[in-house]
Amino acid sequence: MDELIAIAGQVAARLISRKQTIAVAESSAGGLIAAALLAVPGASAYFLGGAVVYTRDARRVLMDIPDEAMKGIRSASEPYAELLARQIRTRFATDWGLSETGAAGPTGNRYGDAAGHACFAVAGPASAVVTLESGGSDRFANMQLFAKGALELLLEKLTP
Repeated sequence: MDELIAIAGQVAARLISRKQTIAVAESSAGGLIAAALLAVPGASAYFLGGAVVYTRDARRVLMDIPDEAMKGIRSASEPYAELLARQIRTRFATDWGLSETGAAGPTGNRYGDAAGHACFAVAGPASAVVTLESGGSDRFANMQLFAKGALELLLEKLTP
């Protein structure tokens, strides 16, 4: 967790200096992204909220994304990560939206993705989406790696 908090500290410094805010939608990281951002003192200046969107019901209730909006999009994909990032940004009226979706393990998901597969997206003044394949099946190690990957993508987009 120390490594995640260190990256979150860099993110926090940039967000605070810019007077910008963020909201997070994560799935397989299980709240580690939000926890890292909230572990930095002064988080209330930039962190507006987040959701662990782990199920279809969570997607509908927490994100207000109906099944119809998912036509042609599957979970644990880049298009879904982009949709989550945009939606969390809109729902919280933040400058930045950050999302993660994947398969932590120890097995893959029902869509055919192996354990260690994740997609991250940033929506805001700069946008990006990436896919990560860890090749590992250690659930907690993947959760930490997913959180790190999402935070690093955000930091990259916040770097001038």
